[in-house]
Amino acid sequence: MKIREKCVILHPKMISSMRNRLFLIIMLLLSSLCAVHADDTPNSRQARRIFNQAYNQVFGEQGATLHYDVNIIGIYKTNGTIWYKGKKSKFVDAKMNSWNDGTTVYTVKKNKRKKEVEIHSAQNNKSDKYSRKFKFEPENFEYSVAEDEEGLMLTLKAKKGVKGIKEIHVLVERKTYNPIRLRIKIAFVWTTVKISDFRSGGITDEMLAFPKEKYRDYKFVDKR
Repeated sequence: MKIREKCVILHPKMISSMRNRLFLIIMLLLSSLCAVHADDTPNSRQARRIFNQAYNQVFGEQGATLHYDVNIIGIYKTNGTIWYKGKKSKFVDAKMNSWNDGTTVYTVKKNKRKKEVEIHSAQNNKSDKYSRKFKFEPENFEYSVAEDEEGLMLTLKAKKGVKGIKEIHVLVERKTYNPIRLRIKIAFVWTTVKISDFRSGGITDEMLAFPKEKYRDYKFVDKR
């Protein structure tokens, strides 16, 4: 069997997990770049500096919002908008809507005929056996930055022997460092996230609250 055939066979649960964790990967990536090693090259230090500035714009206390288009090697596509502030978030997706208040996650799947609201714990990932594939350890990568036609391309390549995420490409605007595109490689699988309508600041807790009144006629299924 050809490698290409192997790489497109993905379990549906893995695909769902990949989508749900894309922005967790971004957060882990940007927020963990505070420590600069003594043996870093000037290019690597520049890449980390850009990441740190991008982090303050994306994940600062002011919160942020953006529209995303996800493409997992052409076999799974979705799009939506996400708002987040600290541990709280909300996303309106083509497949589902979700609210996370930092403790509880409320999810409404659009492709279900049943009118249900699933309740999950924000901290409990034990049921997700695929989450380990997305674990990000900053010391496992080599960093670099290069000019790109659209901005600056930040590249992270896994060191020899590292499992899980093999490569990450983050395209940011040249002057503002606002995110434009994210590409993540796990094994042979590339996931692409295009980012648009990015805005930093102006996010309130009220904007992220689950609208319980809107779903009062739905069945609440507790999966915590």
